[in-house]
Amino acid sequence: MMTVVSVLIFTGALGAAIATIAMMIAPQWRRILYLATGHVEPAFTPLATLAVAERRIAVRRWSAGSPPHVVLHRRRAAA
Repeated sequence: MMTVVSVLIFTGALGAAIATIAMMIAPQWRRILYLATGHVEPAFTPLATLAVAERRIAVRRWSAGSPPHVVLHRRRAAA
């Protein structure tokens, strides 16, 4: 009887472990196969993307420009 209970417990634990591993691998299986076949993932560079976006914003602000009276009004409000 104790042997049957032990087998059932370990079978359940094995099933839970396999299910957990499958749930972790299933969403990434394409990426895993892509890397396993020798392809290299492109580097993740969030700072480079951020720098490009900040340059775009700066250029838009510069190109939009402000009329001189708006700049003068902002300086007076800041003082």
